[in-house]
Amino acid sequence: MNTPPDPHGPNGSHGASPADGPSVRIGALVPLTRPGWAAAGRHLLAGLDLAAREVNEAGGIAGRPVELVVRDTAADPGRAEAAVDELAGLGVAALAGEYHSVVARAAAARAEALGLPFLCSSAVLDALTDGPADRVARLAPAQSHGWRVYADFLLGAGHSRIAVAADPSVYWASGTGILRDRITARGGTLVELDLRTLTPEGVCEELAADGATALLLLAGHPDPAVPIVRAVRRDRRLAGILIGAPAGQPELADWATLLGEDGAGVPFLRYLPERLGPLGARVGTALRERLGEEPSFVAFEGYDTVAVLAELLRSHGADRARTAEAWPQVAVEGTRGPVRFSRVPGIGVWQWAWAPVQVADRDPADPGRFRVLHSG
Repeated sequence: MNTPPDPHGPNGSHGASPADGPSVRIGALVPLTRPGWAAAGRHLLAGLDLAAREVNEAGGIAGRPVELVVRDTAADPGRAEAAVDELAGLGVAALAGEYHSVVARAAAARAEALGLPFLCSSAVLDALTDGPADRVARLAPAQSHGWRVYADFLLGAGHSRIAVAADPSVYWASGTGILRDRITARGGTLVELDLRTLTPEGVCEELAADGATALLLLAGHPDPAVPIVRAVRRDRRLAGILIGAPAGQPELADWATLLGEDGAGVPFLRYLPERLGPLGARVGTALRERLGEEPSFVAFEGYDTVAVLAELLRSHGADRARTAEAWPQVAVEGTRGPVRFSRVPGIGVWQWAWAPVQVADRDPADPGRFRVLHSG
């Protein structure tokens, strides 16, 4: 069955049980309304909530139930900062969540300044903080790791001249730089198309004139990504071009709903193993029942986030300073493999290095089915 609607709306509490004692509160930052990618937020919250309920069914943390205090970031960095301040004032033991990298970066900076532990679930931007951070850790692989895997896939598939249609943002600019460095180092060429000035039809004109064999969408979903895919698919001059979306837009069901067959055959990054173990398979079944659709990697990230924080709080207590010092000591069997945190060169936060990385797409013969094209 689907998760019932929250009676408190997008900001509310989840996961508490009638166990004795005051709850251990965890603040959850999730994009649940536009302009945030609400579908990703829904999957993230489903994973967070499922893990919290399972922790409580197993006795909670020292007999105290976990309570998720949810705040909708709506992809707004300022709103996320305000939520961190509010949640800190409410006495949460830690923060969890967030999908959008630029929003997570704002939340991480504020959490570090307040001394509030924050386990970031999904955001991949390498520079999640400006410098070394003691209170912030991350489950998702850094962008430089995953996007290099994606570049290697493109080059291995024979694409040496690649166009990037990019929106202006720190995240998209970072991704463009990672791809350019990897592709040009191996003899390829990266051509940049500026979506501030180009319509979907203008993108088609540029591609037809340039001769690139692949177009990567580094752009928001649904706009302008969906109109660009439609325009390219309908342009006979571009019949052989590969459309790619490394940020993972095709993973979620709304991509297939909006684009149908046009959305198939678009390779994207996702952070799942080729085969889930017993825990991942069990959680996947539970998430599928809650969501009413196939759970994305984002839902698994949500589950693993609460599982890690629960173990951290059980082992080291709910004192914020002690929790922050415990990141390198935590070891948890997550849905996608054993989770441990370390310092990675060039990454300022405690990092799981690494979650499994796949390049996948929706099968053109059956857009509801995913194909794994490459693993790294």
